[in-house]
Amino acid sequence: MRRDQDFSEYFAARAPALRRTSYLIVRNWHCAEDATQLAFAKVYVAWSRIRPETREAYTRKAVVNESLSLLRRRRPEHLTETPPDRATESGEPALDLDHALGLLPDRQRAIIALRFLDDLSVAEVARVLDIAEGTVKSQTSRALDTLRAHLPELVLSEEY
Repeated sequence: MRRDQDFSEYFAARAPALRRTSYLIVRNWHCAEDATQLAFAKVYVAWSRIRPETREAYTRKAVVNESLSLLRRRRPEHLTETPPDRATESGEPALDLDHALGLLPDRQRAIIALRFLDDLSVAEVARVLDIAEGTVKSQTSRALDTLRAHLPELVLSEEY
């Protein structure tokens, strides 16, 4: 029963943060919840084989992979071609980060989530996504260029 207690404590501590990472990738709270739950179910099955020092990396990779798989299985439906314009109280257009993130391909969104939400290094992101470090750098650069083009008022760090 210690296994169940350890897993429950780990789940309670890590699920909210990993759900936020999943949300940034899938852009839907319900889908993010589903992806996180499915990933944690897989982690639970493998729990006894996962070394304590690698649990975080293993779980993060499971959540990211499940999020990307969910996107491949279920493409989100768009009921309208463009969302209605929204304005801030001053009458200026609102910063629409969600729309700009939607312009990014799935893997670029995953990289942005891991790099800037989870604050992982290039090497850590490369390990999570099983891609080369150079790919992480180039995809980060392309994603940031897209975000800057659509959100010029968004200030992004030049150090990536």
